[in-house]
Amino acid sequence: MENPLLLFPQLNISASKDKAYFKVMKSAIKEEPHKASKPGAKQKRNRLSLLLQKPEFHDGDHPGKPGNLTKAASVSPEEAVKWGESFDKLLCEKAGLDAFTKFLKTEFSEENIEFWIACEDYKKSKSAHELLPKAKSIFETFIQKDAPKEVNLDFHTKEVTSQSMGQPVHSTFDAAQSTVYRLMEQDSYPRFLRSAPYLSLLQGRGPTRAPLRRRSRSFTVKDFQGTRPDLTMW
Repeated sequence: MENPLLLFPQLNISASKDKAYFKVMKSAIKEEPHKASKPGAKQKRNRLSLLLQKPEFHDGDHPGKPGNLTKAASVSPEEAVKWGESFDKLLCEKAGLDAFTKFLKTEFSEENIEFWIACEDYKKSKSAHELLPKAKSIFETFIQKDAPKEVNLDFHTKEVTSQSMGQPVHSTFDAAQSTVYRLMEQDSYPRFLRSAPYLSLLQGRGPTRAPLRRRSRSFTVKDFQGTRPDLTMW
């Protein structure tokens, strides 16, 4: 009986390919543990593991997320109550100013308080020589058209401020600062007083924090309490 491989040469080619394939796979399986044990790969895995464990990797300052308004240990409920008495009292306290600034960042409107702070610093300038560079910096950052942190000012206030830039004085930004102050007092400040972190400070519990790992959220039974199933889909 003749050898079937001679009658059908394609079988011989296929068999050779299979042998070569299994030989390569066997070699790869033997080498894999060796590769994994190399110091470079191990160090990379260790560095990645440490990175993932760092709080800032999962709990960065992302606008819009709930977070600390200020350290709970540094603010008493009595102090937090004073913040609610008037907008002036909130801004006069460093902890209150910091808390309000962080709140505005969650609303993407921190340029308002940053402008107000810059104006306060500007008015404390001791000499006329200091006014010009400071005024130019404030104007270019917050007021001129398409400024990187442009605040919301009416046309008249912008014009008055712009005209005084040639010879700035201590009162150059008073009108603009008052406009932004009223905007924050009437709009952002009431929302701050209703915010969950501020209410937590009033109760002495400190600001609420979300879990470190927030990349994905798992639903719990509480999420479904008080809800009614939608039977129209069945």
